Amino acid sequence: MDGGGRVAGTLRASKPGPARSRPALPPPGRHKRLPEPPRPASRLALLLRRISVALTASRIGRRSASLLSLFVIGGFVAYGTVIGGHAEAAREIGRDLGDAAANVAGFKVAKVNLSGQNHVSPAEILRVAGIKGTTSTLLIDADEVRRKLEAMPWIQSASVRKLYPDRIDIEVVERQAFALWQINGEIKVIARDGIPIAPYSDDSRYVSLPIVVGDGAETHVVEIVEALARRPELASQVRAAIRVADRRWTLKMRNGIDVRLPEDGLDGALAELMDLDRSKKLLSRDITIVDLRLPGRVVVRLSQAAADARAQMLKDKAKAKKGGAA
Repeated sequence: MDGGGRVAGTLRASKPGPARSRPALPPPGRHKRLPEPPRPASRLALLLRRISVALTASRIGRRSASLLSLFVIGGFVAYGTVIGGHAEAAREIGRDLGDAAANVAGFKVAKVNLSGQNHVSPAEILRVAGIKGTTSTLLIDADEVRRKLEAMPWIQSASVRKLYPDRIDIEVVERQAFALWQINGEIKVIARDGIPIAPYSDDSRYVSLPIVVGDGAETHVVEIVEALARRPELASQVRAAIRVADRRWTLKMRNGIDVRLPEDGLDGALAELMDLDRSKKLLSRDITIVDLRLPGRVVVRLSQAAADARAQMLKDKAKAKKGGAA
């Protein structure tokens, strides 16, 4: 014990224990790499997070939180599709996803009002317009739909209106059948502006239409049809109007006579033709051609039978004259 009454510790030397290992220092000139700090979230990620939180808190968002995720995933899929060279497929994916989101929000098309169609069926209008069961009023492009409809042969003009939340009104003005155009062995129904709108059929609406023939006839159809319409007595005798070298017309009459009209002065030539028919029964004679191409001059070609009869008559006259002189 020491002088203070405390037990003294042992005086034996303690056995040396194993030395504690110190962390190895890096070699001179080298430093240990520290872990990188986390990167801050990108602006896109922050924006999507805020939108997700806002939608989840809203009434619509509570019903469509999963739809937002689908939309975002679909966007990346569409982006990859574009990179892969399938842009049209990507547009379809994007459109379908957008329609799905808009439909959840109450913008699904529930009613389409069509008016003005006669030759074009409602199903064909909806198909061309791209309106189907999943279409939404929010994303459909009214101007694009109008352009697609006006590209149809029968439709001359169209108007498309969106009435939110779920209605679309489409009004079309159809072209009217104006004439029949024969080209390359085919007969087509054309409108006043020369646009072919349908192949010919035995439809009663087409049977009485005037017929024009040849290249360029469709673009000049109005001038000849209206000129003949002002002269119904002459028009009833015309079988077809043939466009010649895209410069002038030749009328093919029902009795087989060809009436060659001039490049200029169409109305004057038709008026002269009618005067000759009234005064001389020109179109009832045994002739094959009436040529009105030269102003102030009418050239007529007889049929072969008429020419032979005329030749024989002249012979007989010559014989009679010779016999009388003897």
